Parts: sequence; structure tokens; C-alpha cells
Amino acid sequence: MPDPRLPAAYLQPGSSSFTDFLASQAPDLLPGRRPVPPGQAGDLAPHGTTIVAATFPGGVVMAGDRRATMGNIIAQRDIEKVFPADEFSAVGIAGSAGLAVEMVRLFQVELEHYEKIEGTTLSLDGKANRLAALIRSNLGMAMQGLAVVPLFAGFDLVSGRGRIFSYDVTGGRYEETAFHSVGSGSLFARGSLKKLYREDLEPAQCVTAVVQALYDAADDDSATGGPDLTRRIFPVVQVITAEGGRRLPDDEVADIADRVIAGRMTRPDGPAAGLI
Repeated sequence: MPDPRLPAAYLQPGSSSFTDFLASQAPDLLPGRRPVPPGQAGDLAPHGTTIVAATFPGGVVMAGDRRATMGNIIAQRDIEKVFPADEFSAVGIAGSAGLAVEMVRLFQVELEHYEKIEGTTLSLDGKANRLAALIRSNLGMAMQGLAVVPLFAGFDLVSGRGRIFSYDVTGGRYEETAFHSVGSGSLFARGSLKKLYREDLEPAQCVTAVVQALYDAADDDSATGGPDLTRRIFPVVQVITAEGGRRLPDDEVADIADRVIAGRMTRPDGPAAGLI
């Protein structure tokens, strides 16, 4: 006998997409469906800044700084911008922080809902496409200054390698090679990784390279926060391999950040790449 406490729609077989179900039953709960007054609202909400990802043989690393800004004000010093999407993928947020966090939570439920309905996990390409659809649904908000532009990365169980996907505000999806960065400090972070990245990096070396890149981003971009030694606030780092994803403990990241900063004491611009 049907449960009288639940509407009939909740008990009927339907789409494996939780977002589609929500759009049909409670569309006002979707981040992009909420009405916003006319005008630009971007300066009224905290913004997340720089996210970096890089692949290594057997996996991928994603890291994000901890600063959120609101105009020229530091809105938060210890915000978290890198989240596990599921066991084998992670998403980093840049743009309007509140909307971005809400979108990540919806994306996490979307992947879990699909797995429960279909009895299997989405492919990495399928996950990337689902995230693209969520970003596309936020286009109206983006046109009013509340853009969300995440970075998505994961371990592909089919090809046995780490992969990285970037997006634009319209939901356009692009696969990146080797490394990528998004956010206000992304230009400086990518420039840093161009000199530091190698295809044969060990996992610990790859983590060090992305922390170096975040340091360089903070060195040139006021909206990106570098390692905060006095408050002991360090980047969030997620490492994803065939065994799954894990967030590096703060003490491990702190050790790497301490070594990076110690090296900068004698060479402020960071390690030099060979000329040939």
C-alpha cells in the first residue's frame, strides 16, 4: 500500500536525474530558478577564487586556496572550495561562493541518486556532463554577476587515468590536458605549473607543484590567499587514484607548505625551470 505521507510522484519510477525530478516537483529549490532583483549582485556576495588541478601517473590532484573576497574585502580566510563529488571525483568552486556550494551539494546528490536508481555509477564523462547541465541552469544568475565556474577532476576507471574538466558560464565543457586552474589567480597558477609540471611526477611531487602554483597565484593576485602561517590555514588538497579520493590531512599539507615557504625565503620567485 502506498505511503500516504508521500506524494505519488515520489513513488513512481522516473528519471535517474535528481535535478530533473526536483525541477518537476519543486523547481524553486534549484539554485538557478530563484528570482533575483534586476541589476548586478556580484559585489554583494563572497567569491571563491583560485582552484588548481594536475594529473600524475595513476591519478589527479586538486587544490584550492582558502580565501573568499567581497569586493576589496576579505570575506573569509578559511573557506573550503574543494569537495569530493563522489568516491572517484572532486569539484572545486570559483565564483559566487554561496551558489557554488549549493550547486556542489546538488551535484553530490545527483550522482548518489543516479547510483541508487541505476545500480551503477556514472562514467566520468557522464559526471562531467551532469555538472555542465547544472552550470547551464545557472546562466540567468551568471548574467547578473552571480556566476559559478567550477573545476572538475576525477579518476577514470575505464581508461585508468586522472582527467580534468573545465567549464564556462554557459555550461560549455572542456577537457584539459595535464593541468588547469580557474578563478582570479588562475593565470598566475597556470603560468607557474607550465614551468613546474612534468608527466612523471610522483603523487607527493604533484601536490607540491599545485601548492607552489597556489603560492604564485597569491603572490600576484590579491583575491587569492597564500598559506597563513600565523593562523595555520593551508590549502585544501584532494588526491584521487584508483583506490578512491582522499583529502590530505592538514598536517601533511602544512609540512609541504612549510617547505615551500622555506624555499621562498632564499628564492622569493620560487624554483627555476631549466632553460632547455
